[in-house]
Amino acid sequence: MSNGAQHSARDTSDPLDMSQYRIDRLPKRERSTTEVWMARAGIPLAISAFILFGFAWTPEFLVALNADALPDRAMAVLEEVGRAEMTRRNSAMLGVFLVGMILWTTQSIPNYLTSLIVIISLVMTGVLTEREAYAQLGHPIMWLNIMSFILASMLVKTGLAKRFTLWFILKFGTSASKVFLSFIFINVVLSAFISATTAKAAIMLPIFMVIAAIYGARPGPGQTNFGRNIVLQQLLNINLGAGAFVTGSGANLLAAALITGAISGGVFFADWMIAMLPTMLGLMLIGYIVGMKMVFPLEEKEKLPQISGGMQHLREEYNELGPVRWDEIRSAVIFLTILAFWATDRLHGISATAVAFIGGIVALMPRIGIVDWNDVDIPWHLMLFSAGAYCLGAGFAQTGLPNLGVDAFFTGVGLDQDTPFWVLYLILTGVMAYSALLSQSKTMRTMIFVPIAIGTAEHFGHPVISLALPVAFLIEHVYVLPFNSKPAALLYETDMYTLTNAIKYGMIMLTLGWLANIVMGETWFRFLGITPNGVFGLF
Repeated sequence: MSNGAQHSARDTSDPLDMSQYRIDRLPKRERSTTEVWMARAGIPLAISAFILFGFAWTPEFLVALNADALPDRAMAVLEEVGRAEMTRRNSAMLGVFLVGMILWTTQSIPNYLTSLIVIISLVMTGVLTEREAYAQLGHPIMWLNIMSFILASMLVKTGLAKRFTLWFILKFGTSASKVFLSFIFINVVLSAFISATTAKAAIMLPIFMVIAAIYGARPGPGQTNFGRNIVLQQLLNINLGAGAFVTGSGANLLAAALITGAISGGVFFADWMIAMLPTMLGLMLIGYIVGMKMVFPLEEKEKLPQISGGMQHLREEYNELGPVRWDEIRSAVIFLTILAFWATDRLHGISATAVAFIGGIVALMPRIGIVDWNDVDIPWHLMLFSAGAYCLGAGFAQTGLPNLGVDAFFTGVGLDQDTPFWVLYLILTGVMAYSALLSQSKTMRTMIFVPIAIGTAEHFGHPVISLALPVAFLIEHVYVLPFNSKPAALLYETDMYTLTNAIKYGMIMLTLGWLANIVMGETWFRFLGITPNGVFGLF
């Protein structure tokens, strides 16, 4: 269907019909010319990179192989296999890593297929044994994601998430500005329970699209600032909400696991929340001000509903849900119990995955539970994609490639042990923040930059937490370009804003997000004991 036909179909449909905004009914956006050429070039580039870096040429820093830069696990491998074999494995690791990055970025083939290629390549090159490589499908974070999708399916089946969202909008969204502020609160609440940002986007999309229609915003030609604001702010808040909790996404949990492996102790749910919930709430409010007052200011007519009885239509949707049912109450009890255990993990020591595991079992339990297995929607292609990223992480741990690269980089640019901490902080957080413009995978950015931050901290003699955790806090800033995250790709399909709109608003917020990380590093993070000279010492 052509764009004109799509717009025509939309214009003749009922703009208040919530069902038309389901994910499966959104028109699929065709690839741009640039994306098409990237996809065509991806496979030959990946093959060339694999041959060049994996076999034909070995970078000097791998030949030199500074053993002092290697982490303990890689050092043990070096002592077992010797320098020549360790250099060969690092070369192979570099080649496989570049294959994954090129294919994931260009989308020449599906992401899950790239992951399968990465996994078997690490086995065939001898970087990992079959047991080590295949075991990544059983990574604790994989299981947490599976359990999270079970629990999210419970929210969808019972209608609890829809009921809560509609109730809150009807109760507090009595004007345009209050609608936007209400969605900030809704995003934070859902982020505490749902670790899949795509699931959050799918739950809220029909609701905020109907509200957009009520205020006169329609997809396609004639886009309005209300429509631009409501969709782009939802994209921002979905991601920032996930960044407020360590359970907000699998990438956050992966970062916590990587950091925990490098320190004595751990990164707990309460620690992350205390550090990041105020930060992310502040950025959401700033995003509201930037959108409404600076980038896309509303005209006076946009501040009032344009469709008579529009909010009444939402009330009818809410009334159709009927009285609160027993299964909704049980869903709420399960989620609140899970959240309570997550928030007190420092006290009892039970992992977030184990807590979610028990919750998933209860939700599926015959007669006691709420969902059947056939009600559960688990995107296994995403699971396979994650398994490939975790496999790369295992390869990094075995070879020490990130540490060797960090050592070579800082030696090459002339930074020595006297380099001030805040120079390192600015470099690492800045690279992490703006790397989101180049990658479509939070997991991959986590796998690359968190180990680099850990290696940098160890190389310069700083606490691992002081650099690795602030870098991890920037994982969820993935809202500028459509390929930066799955919610970004999904909401771009709504046709409520242009790519230029997204870049303009997104770049401002990305820069403000990085600056906020710097300010918090000098203030709140210091108070908590994350960055040097802290006085509270949570970590």
